Amino acid sequence: MKKTLLLSLLITLFLSSFTAQMIPTSLKISVRNELGTIESGVSVKLYASKEDYEKSANPVAAGKTDAKGNIFFQDLKQTTFYISAEKGDRNNFGAGEKIENLELNKVNKVTLIISE
Repeated sequence: MKKTLLLSLLITLFLSSFTAQMIPTSLKISVRNELGTIESGVSVKLYASKEDYEKSANPVAAGKTDAKGNIFFQDLKQTTFYISAEKGDRNNFGAGEKIENLELNKVNKVTLIISE
């Protein structure tokens, strides 16, 4: 009985360790407007420093939101990122521009609001 319990515990520990390593550090960003409506086609950029963010230079990742207002960035470092989201004359400047210390081996999630 003790051997079975010990074996089960070892297998569980091994599988949980293996699973954690398989999930890359990721960030899912959902973008909505000031009314809470989903915004597709929003240009989203991640910056590693405030200086790059302020100059709109050297994004570490970029893309556009899908039809559900989401964009997904994978294989990110566990660090702070500055986020720029723009569509036409609407953006997130002054609100929700920074996400600190992503959790390692997790899908981190944030919702941004864009407005005029």
